[in-house]
Amino acid sequence: MQQPALGQRLLSLRQEKGLTQEELVAQCNISVRAIQRIEAGEVVPRTYTIKTILAALGEDFENFTESNLENGLKKAFFLKIDDEQQASFITKHLKIAWIAGIVYFVLVFLELPADAYRVFENDPLYPNFFYIPLKILMLASLILFLRGFILAGNILNNYLLKVVVFIMLVFNVAFYSIDITSLFFEPLDQSVILIAKLISFGVIGILMGVAMIRFQKPLGNIATITGIFEIVTYSCFLIVIFATGGVMLLIPTRILEIIMLYKIAQLVKEKIKES
Repeated sequence: MQQPALGQRLLSLRQEKGLTQEELVAQCNISVRAIQRIEAGEVVPRTYTIKTILAALGEDFENFTESNLENGLKKAFFLKIDDEQQASFITKHLKIAWIAGIVYFVLVFLELPADAYRVFENDPLYPNFFYIPLKILMLASLILFLRGFILAGNILNNYLLKVVVFIMLVFNVAFYSIDITSLFFEPLDQSVILIAKLISFGVIGILMGVAMIRFQKPLGNIATITGIFEIVTYSCFLIVIFATGGVMLLIPTRILEIIMLYKIAQLVKEKIKES
């Protein structure tokens, strides 16, 4: 955060706490002159100084420095938990995520033949009154499933996973919307849409695999195995001619991802019992 916005926020926060500059100095052992210059926006303090001031004001550094957009996204995905809420909230929503993953996994076996038929036969396999609700249900279950990984990345401080999964979620919303709207308006040939999907998900999926491997310390070998499967699977998608192999590998990959979320939910539950 840059000046003068930083100083203005610190000033507002101090005033909200009902503290004078002298009282704040007494709690954080920083000179009055330094506080005055920071609040006036004259200097950009070091991170350590900001953390010291925030600690004296009873404010969390991460919450303080995140943007309004980040704050809004956390609330939208129910990732921002107030202090008074119980930690069981986390395990509850992780459980919803891995159950949604199972639902999505089952529905894929209805979706794949329909999409393949549209690409190769240029004709729908199912009537619209079945195909459209199927796509909407799949997207809803996928959002809940991927949200679990965003929550896991938030809990276990895996920033790469949070960013990558959010991008994957955006791609899925976009492509599922295209799948539905193309029933009525066909902006692109289905084969072009398929290639765009394969390349997009190939790149982001490989990054997701790298992020998964970073869970090795808290989760052990399951994280490494899942990450490797993801890297290999999405590499096949990226190399379009190997996409069929990627589809086959996606089955064990999805199963491993569901197990990962289940393991994370159990890990959080154990930590709650210990605390």
